[in-house]
Amino acid sequence: MRSLPYFCRGQVVRGFGRGSKDLGIPTANFPESVVDNLPADISTGIYYGWACVDNGDIHKMVMSIGWNPYYKNTKKSMETHVIHKFKEDFYGQILSVAMVGYIRPERGFESLDKLIAAIHSDIEEAKIKLDLPEHLKLKEHNFFKTSVSTTANQILNGHRL
Repeated sequence: MRSLPYFCRGQVVRGFGRGSKDLGIPTANFPESVVDNLPADISTGIYYGWACVDNGDIHKMVMSIGWNPYYKNTKKSMETHVIHKFKEDFYGQILSVAMVGYIRPERGFESLDKLIAAIHSDIEEAKIKLDLPEHLKLKEHNFFKTSVSTTANQILNGHRL
């Protein structure tokens, strides 16, 4: 995947409502405009990287890109789980992410419990990989230093600022 690291920013929109409710793993969803502008070599699957909400702190994250086979979605989505406990939802706020690595392809699961276990495994793998020096340095990338207010009204994908 030549496009990694991949940087994108967009307003958090309501998703399918399953992350917190069904899975106990809250997710922030990007609008279709961000999903539709992914480079062709960013395949569906599970990614890890860095994320921040508005101009807040930068946290580790995992992201699912695809159709979520367990739920048989008909619309491709980008669902980000920021590895941090937030006090409240942040719908409407700007989420900035740097996707730095790939964990696995998306796949179907026989049960909800197996899906949840796989997500927890993905989170643990992301935590370990993001502690590597080559990934830690991306937490300090200029992308996260750019004020959200200067780019909030733009669809921002890739390395464009």
